[in-house]
Amino acid sequence: MKRKQLGNSSLEVSEVALGCMSLPNNLPEAKAIVDEALDGGINYFDTADLYGKGMNEEIVGRSLGNRRKDIILATKVGNQWQEDSDEVKWNPSKSYIVSQVHESLRRLNTDWIDLYQLHGGMITDSSEEAIEAFESLKKEGLIREYAISSIRPNVINRFLERSAIVSIMMQYSLLDRRPEELLDRIDDAGRSVVTRGTFAKGLLTTDGLARAKNHDGYMDYNSNELQKVLTDLLAIEGNLNALAIHSVLQHNAVASVVAGASSPDQIRETIAAYHIAVSTEKINTAKKITKKSQYTQHRT
Repeated sequence: MKRKQLGNSSLEVSEVALGCMSLPNNLPEAKAIVDEALDGGINYFDTADLYGKGMNEEIVGRSLGNRRKDIILATKVGNQWQEDSDEVKWNPSKSYIVSQVHESLRRLNTDWIDLYQLHGGMITDSSEEAIEAFESLKKEGLIREYAISSIRPNVINRFLERSAIVSIMMQYSLLDRRPEELLDRIDDAGRSVVTRGTFAKGLLTTDGLARAKNHDGYMDYNSNELQKVLTDLLAIEGNLNALAIHSVLQHNAVASVVAGASSPDQIRETIAAYHIAVSTEKINTAKKITKKSQYTQHRT
């Protein structure tokens, strides 16, 4: 599997990453998925301290075992969960970030995190405080690089201008093309995009049409529009998984597609789709029949 440089960093990530949020809590089952990903050439694994109140990080750490040294490990911080409830509070303070990295390191059973991401953010946050926290952690050697996960243009622009982030995680798919207005700017700034939601809740997969029947539309598509656009996309490329992956990887700014899996078969299917060649002509045709929406909020 091809690897790309993440921003201007020394991190090289596989063009498909394993999004670990969907991993089962059963260790043998989770390890089987992780092993399948590793054997398929995936070296980039993404989790967050929020998932399962830290349990997901523990599962990832135990599943990787002695193969930790072979991979790029990413996690996220900023959502402070309460152990005795499901309440989550946004906390991007320096003290919280600096304290929580040690908890993530412990759960992941590792001495360092390759990519530490701010898991959200608002324009009213003290971004300088968060940046100071990440920079101090880099100096300590606890993290190699830092990044943000955000779909808010004002937050993205602020971090592009004021920080040394190497990447931005954004929801991006053929059915949600809002990030496209920012891709050139991100690329010109020497940063990368890693995508989530590229299969659009399973709509851009082999089961897409069947799944659409249970959806009352998606994003800017009502239910009728959704059925039609999926039918039209299938006429362009019979393997929607492959079309979904390569349509977002087309832009130079996109380094990796973060795809979840709850079984070895699912990640095997994603890897197989990645290896299907999809022509530029097909991708351009697909983009002509899908909506090129823009972000309407959080612009200033």
